[in-house]
Parts: sequence; C-alpha cells; structure tokens
Amino acid sequence: MTRGDGGAARTAPRLRLVLGLAGLALMGVGAWVLLVDAASRTPGQVAVWLAGALVVHDAVLVPLVLLVGVALRRLPYRRVRHVVRGGLLVAGCVTLLALPPLLRPGTPRNETELPLDYPRNLLLVLAAVAVVTALAVAWAWWAGRGGRAGRAATPGSGEEPRGRVPG
Repeated sequence: MTRGDGGAARTAPRLRLVLGLAGLALMGVGAWVLLVDAASRTPGQVAVWLAGALVVHDAVLVPLVLLVGVALRRLPYRRVRHVVRGGLLVAGCVTLLALPPLLRPGTPRNETELPLDYPRNLLLVLAAVAVVTALAVAWAWWAGRGGRAGRAATPGSGEEPRGRVPG
C-alpha cells in the first residue's frame, strides 16, 4: 500500500460492509413480501424459479464468462479485462432475469402482469450496459497507459515515479 492512496484501502472494506448489509436488508424485505403476499405467487413456485436460475447461472453463465475471460487474456491491460468481464456478468444476469417473461408461452393470465415491451426493454438495458462498459474500458485503458498521476517513470528518463513518496 502506498502512502498516496487517499484512504481507498480503508474505504473499500467499509463500502463492502454497507453494500452487504443493504443487500441483506433487501433480501429480508423480499422474503417478507413473498411470505405475506402468497396469494399471487406461492413460495414453492419462487423456489423452483430460483433453483432453475441457479442451475442456469452455474451451467451457462459462469462457463460462458470464463471462456470469454480466457479469450480476453490477449488484452494488454488487466484493468480492461476486469471491466469487460464485469460488463459481461451484468449483461448475463440481466438477460437471465428477463428470460422467464420472454419465454413464457401464450398470453399472461393477468394482462397487467407483462404490460411492457420486454424484448425492446431488454435490448435497451443491454445497450446501456454496453455503453457503460465501453466508457469504463476507455477509462481503464487510459489509466493503464499512464494517464493518471500514479504512473511509473520510464527507466533512464531521470524522472521520479509520480504518486510515490521517495525514500
């Protein structure tokens, strides 16, 4: 850890804790709503859907992301690889969540259940993920090329590495 990290090493564990607690709270709210509002969807149906989602995640999404990650090893900067992998993971999860309404045969029992154009909205969300990922890749590439203050000096240039305290 360098002295010029600006406290990022102390902030990350706190942020993870806050996000983890927020996720647990939202899971609790979801479980409570599921148990209280059992008239529209039974816990058994949700359990079957969650089990299916877990199987599809482990059998399709993870191997696909790993294969693409192996293919991305040729990218010159590790940060770029991580950003692309993250974007693929988000896109895969969004697609998996959208598949049940997209693949459901016939018309819904309740016309208000699927009132939106799900294929179009899925494409819009995936486009937004692609744009954000592309921006993050551009930033990671720029940072990896030395566009930030912490880049190392070129050997033999007489320049001290910036972002480090000499000594």
